Amino acid sequence: MKHMLRFVFLMLLTYPFLSVANAKLKPFSSDGCSSFPDGTIEHKNLWLACCTAHDLAYWQGGTFKQRDQADVDLKECVAKVGEKEIAVLMLAGVRVGGTPFLPTSFRWGYGWPYPKFYGELTEQERMQVESRLAELNTEKNN
Repeated sequence: MKHMLRFVFLMLLTYPFLSVANAKLKPFSSDGCSSFPDGTIEHKNLWLACCTAHDLAYWQGGTFKQRDQADVDLKECVAKVGEKEIAVLMLAGVRVGGTPFLPTSFRWGYGWPYPKFYGELTEQERMQVESRLAELNTEKNN
């Protein structure tokens, strides 16, 4: 654990030098509920929409507070479809597995090149998010 804390500390110290100034946001993609089922045996996609909305927030990235809200929103969404126990389990999973510090395909800020840690999006980054969201809406309407 001590070595992991040193690693994280060093990453935070060097972060400004590691970041890509003109990073490009990839188009939105979702793997559903990642390594978790998308629903029950009877209703295979019962909470899939909850996971897709959660993925949209994670794809964009942003502050720790925004990530925390995305995780709470996932929990509330899954609870609303009638699965309160599953919602609590999923919240625990995303809190542990969604860290931006690991180069996973489902990390916080996965739409950006790694590393993309917590922080307010720049104006240029927000413009890229808006542009990608407009593309996504156009695809849905066609």
